[in-house]
Parts: sequence; C-alpha cells; structure tokens
Amino acid sequence: MSRDPAELTSRIEAAKGAVLAETGLLHREFGRAESRWKSDGTRVTAVDIAISENIFRALRARFGGDQLFSEELAEGGPTALTSRFAWVLDPIDGTNNFALGIPHCAISLAMVEDGEPVYGVVYDFSRRVLMHGGPGFGMFDGERAARVSTDEPNPETLVGFHSPADKSLMPAADAVLSHFKIRGLGSATLHLAYVAAGLFGGAVDFNVKIWDLAAAIPLCRAAGGEVVFMNGEQLPMRTFDLKMGRIVYVAGAPPMARRLAALVSAGRP
Repeated sequence: MSRDPAELTSRIEAAKGAVLAETGLLHREFGRAESRWKSDGTRVTAVDIAISENIFRALRARFGGDQLFSEELAEGGPTALTSRFAWVLDPIDGTNNFALGIPHCAISLAMVEDGEPVYGVVYDFSRRVLMHGGPGFGMFDGERAARVSTDEPNPETLVGFHSPADKSLMPAADAVLSHFKIRGLGSATLHLAYVAAGLFGGAVDFNVKIWDLAAAIPLCRAAGGEVVFMNGEQLPMRTFDLKMGRIVYVAGAPPMARRLAALVSAGRP
C-alpha cells in the first residue's frame, strides 16, 4: 500500500497535542491520586483512566477508523489488530512512582501501522520533556535531535534495568549486573526512551508487556538503536492482550545490544 505522508504527519501532530493536553492533570495529581491494586498485581489510579479516556476521545474525533488500545481500558480477551493504523497507550508508565510521589513516570503513546510501532510520543514527567520520533522522522528529546550513545560498552556504561520476577532468570540478570552500572527508574518506557536519547547506554528488562515498550521502540530505532527480543519476536503486533506473557528484551546501539543479548543468553536456563 502506498503511503500518504499526510496520513502520518496529521496523526503525529494529533498525538503530540493529545499527550501534551494531559500533562497538567498529571502534574496536579502527582503524589495525590488515590490508587487501587488490579488483579494482575499492578497499580492503577483514576488519573490513568482519565488520561486514557481523554487521549482516546481526541484521537477518535480525528481518526475514527483507527483502533485504540490502552492498558487501562481494554476488556475481555485478545483483540485482533485489523485496521491499518492503531494506537497503543500506557497512560502512566510508572504508576507506582506517580502514586507515591516519585517523579520517574511517563505518558506513553505509540502510533502503530500494520502492526509495527512507527512513531512514539513519550512525556517524561521528571524532566518535563516531550520525547518523540520514529524511523524516517528522527528522534527528538524535547527540541534536541538525539542519537543513541556510541561509546564502547564498558564498566561505566549506565543500563536501565528491571530485575526478573521469574527468579530462574536471575543468572541472566546477574550477568548484566556484573558488567555495567545499573539504573532502575521504575518506568520501562523511560529506560528505553533514555537509550534513544543517549542518556543510558543500554536497557534490559525481563518483565515488560508490549504497551510498556510500544512508544519507545520507534524512538530507539529512529536514534540508531536496536531492540532485541530474547523470548520470541513481538512485532508486528497481531493482537492486543492484557494477559500476554512477559517480554524479555535488551536494547542499545548495535554493539551494546549484541553485548547485552550475549550476556542474557549465556545466563538463561
């Protein structure tokens, strides 16, 4: 199918506007919003729901044929992706942090074309910066054009990291811990987005779902980085399923991604 650039650019501008429109709510309710625990052990607040509803209302008014998926609004079982364009939203990635008054959290919105995330919009709460981009468009950390770090992997390299819930994967985690400096922000979106911005040299996670990564994947790819799935290819997306299995992935500039993948592979059972 031939691509009309206007189809993408109109959606990109709408996505940035929809996310920016919710930042005031995010800042007003920071550390104040009441929360509850869902059946899957994750936290949700009324702000998560409100941001999802508001962003989807804005997108639906412009692009009525697009599918809309949010971690907080999906119901029932797996839903097939049937439209050319779809949106994957994590209204607050890092809800635990947000509810407790810890500033590392983000609004994460991905534009998906034929199952592939092609543009991401991430509002970094702690830095008050809108990160956005995708292959063919570049990666922007606010107004700054950004690239992944091309420094040779070394013991001083910062790696965004989330330890595995499955303790059989601890040897793989230990392999990463023993080679690099670790930063755990409590937001998988920010870990990968910071790789794209050149702030982190790499990222490793053993527990994420596709909505945690969908917006940051095109950021990383646009910035010259690679995202390597270690337990089965996740893209193109065919379904959106809240009960999907956990994703294990590594990311960084190509040499860093290869190094992290080798360490994780060597440590896996």
